Formats: sequence, C-alpha cells, structure tokens
Amino acid sequence: MDPEDDKLVTLARSARARAGSSEGAAVRDEIGRTYVAATVTLPALSLTALQAAVASAASSGATALEAAVVVTTHAEAEVDREVLAGLGEPVVHVVAP
Repeated sequence: MDPEDDKLVTLARSARARAGSSEGAAVRDEIGRTYVAATVTLPALSLTALQAAVASAASSGATALEAAVVVTTHAEAEVDREVLAGLGEPVVHVVAP
C-alpha cells in the first residue's frame, strides 16, 4: 500500500474509534485533501462511513477522489462503488481495525 494510503488507514481507524463505530472511512481528493467519517445511525438518517466521507468531500468541493479506505469489523465487507460514482475511480482499500 502507498504511504499516502497508509495515512488514510490511520485516519479511518481514528474516526472509527472516536465514534465507537464498527466502520470508519477516509478519502483523499484530487489535490490531496482528506475527509474522514464514521458510520452515521440516526432515526432519520443512516450512512455508511464511506458514504459520509464522500458526502463530506463532495460538499467541500472535491471533484475527484484518488483513494478511499474503509476500516471495518465486517470480514466480508463489500464497498458500494455507486457511492463513488462521478468522482472518478479511486483506489479502494478495505482493512481490519
């Protein structure tokens, strides 16, 4: 894994731990900015960690993503690539906590 992607792993693990969530995610945009999030579970809103991180990036003006990391306790986690639609084809890593 690329050293810049290793940083994303650290950020995603931190987001996961901070929120006490089963998932954390981090993405890097086309100019190197990073966005992190954990799973959101509210009565009126549910987002995976990746959805939340991508939403944060998009709402901050990112037009493309270079890489994404999802840290999850789910051994067979599938990444919803539809979440990344319109933001290029970033490298995606799924890693254990």
